[in-house]
Amino acid sequence: MNTNKINYQLLLDREIEQLSSEGRVPTLLLHSCCAPCSSYTLEYLSKHFEITVFYYNPNIYPEEEYERRVAEQTRFISELPAEHPISLRVGEYDPREFYDAVKGLEHIPEGGERCFACYRLRLERTAKLARELGFEYFTTTLSISPYKNAPKLNEIASELGGIYSVKPLPSDFKKREGYKRSVELSKQYGLYRQDYCGCVFSQQERQKATDNG
Repeated sequence: MNTNKINYQLLLDREIEQLSSEGRVPTLLLHSCCAPCSSYTLEYLSKHFEITVFYYNPNIYPEEEYERRVAEQTRFISELPAEHPISLRVGEYDPREFYDAVKGLEHIPEGGERCFACYRLRLERTAKLARELGFEYFTTTLSISPYKNAPKLNEIASELGGIYSVKPLPSDFKKREGYKRSVELSKQYGLYRQDYCGCVFSQQERQKATDNG
């Protein structure tokens, strides 16, 4: 199957329409990488789901950056008006999990196989926790970024959904100006917007580009 040709937003629309016709508000475990990426995603999905945000990001470097992002995520959830409940669960911060996952891929440029291994690490932990806690759906905020590969994210989520028997919610949250709305919400709530993805390798690439610019 050529996942690049799949319209994930259309699949999400159909899923939500089906839920609405059933009059149900299912539970969703939403992996979040940061408050800005979660902003539009939560504004949108909280109309249709009871959400627990799962903040699991052992890739983030340094630890001070991780703590800052956790604090912003916590604050944003507490301030966002939501039709249905939103709660937060913070995963363990163990950078060794990330370095083990990307071992041998350190030299791969941003957006390639190293990132895909990182996607899988975080999505698998989300799918596993969703099964353990009895959530009906799981997904991630990552697809809101224009720099993240939505087809790959959905491909991995679909595979993991089969392994852990939890429904992956189709997502390409950048669609319908989702990314633009996330920027607007970030300004509205005064959210800290980082200038690199989060890992030490993305930070180094960002610094190199700045130095060369």
